[in-house]
Amino acid sequence: MASPKPETLAAFEAAKGFMPVREGLALHEAATAAAALGLPLLEVGTYCGRSTILLADAAREAGLCAITVDHHRGSEEQQPGWEYHDPTVVDPEVGLMDTLPTFRRTLHKAGLEEHVIAVVGRSPKVAAAWGGPLGLVFIDGGHTDEHATGDYEGWAPHLAPGGTLVIHDVFPDPADGGQAPYRIYLRALASGAFEEVSVTDSLRVLRRTGTGI
Repeated sequence: MASPKPETLAAFEAAKGFMPVREGLALHEAATAAAALGLPLLEVGTYCGRSTILLADAAREAGLCAITVDHHRGSEEQQPGWEYHDPTVVDPEVGLMDTLPTFRRTLHKAGLEEHVIAVVGRSPKVAAAWGGPLGLVFIDGGHTDEHATGDYEGWAPHLAPGGTLVIHDVFPDPADGGQAPYRIYLRALASGAFEEVSVTDSLRVLRRTGTGI
C-alpha cells in the first residue's frame, strides 16, 4: 500500500478541509496507482487544498502534475447560514467566499506548489475546454444533482482507458448525507464502463474498463 511521507500526512491533517484521514490515505493510494499511466491527476473541488496535498504528493513521486479545478466561491453548503460556512475564508472586500488564498498557503506550507496546476473556473466550462486524457478524475465538488452530474458528465469522458475515477461523499443511506454523489456512482457502475476497485467509508474508487459514461 502506497503511503504519503510523514510530513505530507502532517500537512494534510493540518490543512483546512473535511476529508478524514482514512479516506485521504485511500485517495493517495488510488492516485499513486493511477500515476502509473503517466497522465495528469485531476481533482474537481479544491476548497482549501486538503486533498490536493495527497494528489500532489502522488504526482510528484511519479514526475507528474496534479490539476485542481474550482471556482473558489464555495459550494452550496459553505455559504452564509449553512452548516459548513467558514467566515475566515470570506473576502471582506467583495463579501463572497474566496478559498484561493488559503489554498495557495496550504500548498506553500506543504512544499507542493510546483507540482500543482490550479484552474480557477466552473467545472463544466473547464471540462468543455479540456483537450487531453487523464489518469485520474477525483470528483469532490458541489453535492447537488446539477453539480455532481455536471462534474461526472464533464470529466469522465476525459478519463483514459484503465484510468481511475474517485468519487467522494458517497452515502447509500440518505440519513448519512446527500445522494447526488451516490447517484453518479451508481450511474458509473451501471454504464458498464467502470468496475469498483475499493470502498473506504464514503470514498469510492473505480477503474475505467470500457467506453462511455
